[in-house]
Amino acid sequence: MLDGIICLGHNAIKFSKNNKVIYVDPYKIKDNYNDADIIFITHNHYDHFSKEDILKVKKDSTKIVITEDLYSDTLELGFKDLDIMKVIPNNNYSFADINFSTIRSYNTNKEFHPKENNWVGYKFLFDNYTYYVVGDSDITEESKLVKCDVLFIPIGGVYTTDYKEAAELTNIINPKVVVPVHYGVIVGEKEYASMFKKLVNSSIKCEIMY
Repeated sequence: MLDGIICLGHNAIKFSKNNKVIYVDPYKIKDNYNDADIIFITHNHYDHFSKEDILKVKKDSTKIVITEDLYSDTLELGFKDLDIMKVIPNNNYSFADINFSTIRSYNTNKEFHPKENNWVGYKFLFDNYTYYVVGDSDITEESKLVKCDVLFIPIGGVYTTDYKEAAELTNIINPKVVVPVHYGVIVGEKEYASMFKKLVNSSIKCEIMY
């Protein structure tokens, strides 16, 4: 299920699926790869919508999926209108031969990611498996209802679920595989990944990918 998937650190994930190169929230990209067929952005914070890093993976034909508040900034990066899809939470979409849905992503006990901002996580369908990238969120009623095969969940705390909360949500969602993200760069110690793994139900495979 994790074939063709690289976690690049923080919330940056690269999928090589459906004969496409797909990035989620590219950040701290080391080189100019300019290989993205499509980019998905969860929200407008600098560590998720990084203009510098988007330009490192963007090529002339790259398409991008964004929340509505990022439209003008995306145009400034050189994307054509027809290559931009604006999304809102809790909808199903198909774009550039990628089927995906959006799940509202927000804080419930802090103010960094207000619910009314309509920021999102993404659930993808690749090779008959479902992949849920939570984005910056706490445990929410919406996230608890998601069913997926592979879960990418933030564990760093401060702005998102911490490793204990992330384990709680993981055990509720009960994926086949979970991958901790959003730690070790801005917030969250590297050791949080192994601490998270110990709290995840033994029936769920936990893969630490960076």
